[in-house]
Amino acid sequence: MFETLASPKLDGIIALMQAYAEDPRSDKVDLGVGVYRDAKGRTPVMRAVKAAERKILETQDSKSYLSLAGDRAFLDAMTGLLLGEAVAHDRVASVGTPGGTAAVRQICELIRRARPEAVVWVSAQTWPNHMPLIAAAGLEARRYRYLDAASGALDRGGFFADLEQVRQGDVVLVHGCCHNPTGVDPTLQDWAEIAAILDRLGAVPFVDMAYQGFGAGLEADAAGLRLLASRLPEVLVAASCSKNFGLYRERVGLAMAIVPEDRRATLAGTLVGLNRQSFAFPPDHGGRVVSTILGDAALRDLWEGELEEMRQRVAENRRALADALRVETRSDRFGFVAGQQGMFSLLPLSADAVEKLRMDAGIYMLGDGRVNMAGLDAAGISATAQGVAKLLSEGQTL
Repeated sequence: MFETLASPKLDGIIALMQAYAEDPRSDKVDLGVGVYRDAKGRTPVMRAVKAAERKILETQDSKSYLSLAGDRAFLDAMTGLLLGEAVAHDRVASVGTPGGTAAVRQICELIRRARPEAVVWVSAQTWPNHMPLIAAAGLEARRYRYLDAASGALDRGGFFADLEQVRQGDVVLVHGCCHNPTGVDPTLQDWAEIAAILDRLGAVPFVDMAYQGFGAGLEADAAGLRLLASRLPEVLVAASCSKNFGLYRERVGLAMAIVPEDRRATLAGTLVGLNRQSFAFPPDHGGRVVSTILGDAALRDLWEGELEEMRQRVAENRRALADALRVETRSDRFGFVAGQQGMFSLLPLSADAVEKLRMDAGIYMLGDGRVNMAGLDAAGISATAQGVAKLLSEGQTL
């Protein structure tokens, strides 16, 4: 029965991971995989996570199933973290999922059930899994302009012009803080404009949130989402705890719908049904770690301090890379890197230039020039800046 199957194309990020692992060079630089790394190149277990796990180990007395929605303490804690007091919590329907990817998929399935003709609008620069997840749910996707490549900033003219093409009932997928691979975030004024346009057109925002705390801080990073939730009748959210809690392999996610109070029960039941039909009960351990941290004042203080250290390290790497590129290239063409935030930037490099950096200098990044600032150390910053400068000196088209 399987003779008709063709080998699938390997995801670009996974292919890059494989190539990096097989490269024998000791001075290679991994800027591709989107995980946080400390100054020693490790992705550490946060001290708050270790402490929460010890507490769980000592007190948990059952491994029985919870509910199809997941642990209520986790769902409530994440609602507070994401939304604060922006909306009444009786407008919120949510379920746990195995990571943010499953949350995106469940939201897409929810959209298909509610309005199968809806178009999901996605930024021109996004993650490799967004378009396949939308397609797998049987939905149509269209792109909207996002990045002004010349300035490394938001293409506000193109962005808002494309949003005006959205129809009533369509869905617009927007990245939460630090989540767009370009490193470019909307300002709070931009979020207000997004809310006004979508409200006028009758469209629904879908916020993919995975890096709260990596930009300007936990509260500031949630401001855009909270503004949408406070001004619009319906908002969809996919959230992940992989990054800001360092729980990558625990697969901790959340699918959320913010709706009028009289529709909440229907949305909650539908999300639970979607869980039942795909993976049934969401995993508990990672979610229990999160709720334990957020529900304990001392552990929360410890976690917030660690997250701030991570945020500062990424910001320092960003500034250092911009400075090194300025020195090595003798220009400010990469100066925008310092003004962005979060772990990612999109360097204006062609696929050929990226490949040459990999072959000649062992510098690994995605083919579109996306780099992970957390993958840098002093040697990596120097090597990357020198590699880019060498391309320029050789007349390589960037």
